Amino acid sequence: MKLDGRRESSNVEDRRRMSTGGKAGLGIGGIAVVALITFLMGGNLGDVVQNVQNAGGLGGVTSSSQNYEPTAENEELARFSRQILASTEDVWSAYFAQSGIGTYRNPTLVLYTGTTTTSCGTGQAAMGPFYCSADEKLYIDLSFFSTMRQKLGADGDFAYAYVIAHEVGHHVQNLLGTLGQAHNKMARMSETDANRMSVRIELQADFYAGVWAHYENQLFDSIEDGDLKEAIDCASVIGDDYLQKKAQGYAVEESFTHGTAAQRMRWLKKGMTTGDLRQGNTFELSDSQL
Repeated sequence: MKLDGRRESSNVEDRRRMSTGGKAGLGIGGIAVVALITFLMGGNLGDVVQNVQNAGGLGGVTSSSQNYEPTAENEELARFSRQILASTEDVWSAYFAQSGIGTYRNPTLVLYTGTTTTSCGTGQAAMGPFYCSADEKLYIDLSFFSTMRQKLGADGDFAYAYVIAHEVGHHVQNLLGTLGQAHNKMARMSETDANRMSVRIELQADFYAGVWAHYENQLFDSIEDGDLKEAIDCASVIGDDYLQKKAQGYAVEESFTHGTAAQRMRWLKKGMTTGDLRQGNTFELSDSQL
């Protein structure tokens, strides 16, 4: 991915040199993410419970601080993340204006290490990257990219860009009101139905990441041979079915919260191909149509 000379976003909070935590609570989706990442990293059910407690899902308390000096690789990833965030700002600002949606409000990217406080509770590295609609910030512990490479074999700058663009996709959902409406419905649903709704949220965020890539390349001619494969390969190994089979040897469809590998690849590619926000309404489709 060609990014030489590209600007870096100033909408970034760098908390890497000190991370703290407090009382927190995770929703069903957050607990599922903790569980998946824990299994992915070789943990068992007991480790899942411990990590959920540490993240505050069961009313736990975390409190830590540390002196931290980023490595050269970590600094390069931070610079890259700022450039990708800047790209999403350019793309979505233009798209909102040209489509008559209104003014795009930039989110803030928070870089942290270990744990950090958020308006949605305590953020923890084991949760992976996430978006908090309450403060309109996306949170990333950059060690996640090492986990992608070492545990999943998902590597490459465009694969990393897809991860950031996916979280920005949740911000777009929030600005459009989609995310709040979906969460309100989930609060009144059974766990199984709430999981189905979560899948639709996540697949639409994948689609929006694809829409970003469509216009990123149109504006900057930045996507090189092999970049699309990196993103597609990444989508294929973060599907619920792939992660569950890797962790426990089988998949339980009712527990899916992000979609299968095939679904995630399909919606990412659709966004890349069409560049049309109107074609990404995952909420109107049946399960079989996803």
